[in-house]
Amino acid sequence: MTEMVYGAVPVRDGEPILPKWWRTIDKWAMSCILLLFAVGMLLGLAASPPLAAKNGFDSFHYVQRQAVFGVLAVIAMVLTSMMTPIMVRRLAIVGFLLSFVALALLPFFGTDFGKGAVRWYSMGFASFQPSEFLKPGFVVVAAWMMAAALEINGPPGKTWSFALCISIVLMLALQPDFGQACLVLFGWGVMYFVAGAPLVLLVGMAGLVVLAGTFAYSNSEHFARRIDGFLSPDIDPRTQLGYATDAIREGGLFGVGVGEGQVKWSLPDAHTDFIIAVAAEEYGLILVMCVIALYAVIVVRSLLRLVRERDPFVRLAGTGLACMFGVQAMINMGVAVRLLPAKGMTLPFVSYGGSSVIASGIAVGMLLAFTRSRPQGQISDLLGRGRAR
Repeated sequence: MTEMVYGAVPVRDGEPILPKWWRTIDKWAMSCILLLFAVGMLLGLAASPPLAAKNGFDSFHYVQRQAVFGVLAVIAMVLTSMMTPIMVRRLAIVGFLLSFVALALLPFFGTDFGKGAVRWYSMGFASFQPSEFLKPGFVVVAAWMMAAALEINGPPGKTWSFALCISIVLMLALQPDFGQACLVLFGWGVMYFVAGAPLVLLVGMAGLVVLAGTFAYSNSEHFARRIDGFLSPDIDPRTQLGYATDAIREGGLFGVGVGEGQVKWSLPDAHTDFIIAVAAEEYGLILVMCVIALYAVIVVRSLLRLVRERDPFVRLAGTGLACMFGVQAMINMGVAVRLLPAKGMTLPFVSYGGSSVIASGIAVGMLLAFTRSRPQGQISDLLGRGRAR
């Protein structure tokens, strides 16, 4: 019915799903995603052998595991990108409910793996971090609620989505995981802004975030320690930020050479949170700029395609996914160069981690599904038809 009203472009009847998917998908964005995964494998070869040797594994143990995770992520991405927006919404609702329950049960059954924050479930052979899978599901569910609120006599979806957002942020802050909490709040704020939120309200929310940060600084030793380390004019060379800063400085423009970097032997999270420091040391600023360009292409192309989208749900959900994806990458790299306090956040598709890679595959699969070319005509066609009447 929508296609009939808006003057849809003719659809090829009986077209097989694969050719139709290939014709409508954003090939540039998908190519950049695959290149990011390839960069992650390359950096994994450099960063993970020291950790494997420390834990008594084969040198490429973590690389092989990352390859398995990557294959699963690519399969999830492709399958999800073939779905219609309605199918994506249904998948997101189920995934969100399961992840929300898993997040709520973390204090009782979760583990911190000695890192001071209960964020994972240990399954023996692997671990599972529910917050990674919660993020894309929350974005789509919140977008659905906001889009429903835009309809005539629609429900108070914006209020519902805000209540849901706050409940998630509180659960994440109690782990504590302030980085993911800020990312969820940011994703909701972007969608709320696109849905037509008053600027005064957004400024008020920013003030509340500052107050919440002040409260957390006064009552959380974990949070205060990271903020103090970030604000300190001197960097302790024995800390993660100290090692990362030295590595980036040593790398310069072209790097010290493949396999010649030393930071991977000192940083405990060189293969996850600080993998960009390994890239900067061994391959230099050139590779770092290429990685930044790949993330920028994915986000910008997605937003440009969403600008032409007339379905409010698709526009809101796609915008939230694209912005959250890009900001997570910015936070990870910003921490490594000391532009932001340490957050414990992975670099999508590049850092090691099964939950991170597979959840990123599902998230970008949803984004690719929302940005596929669909027969909806041009806005000028609709305006021209209104004048003709």
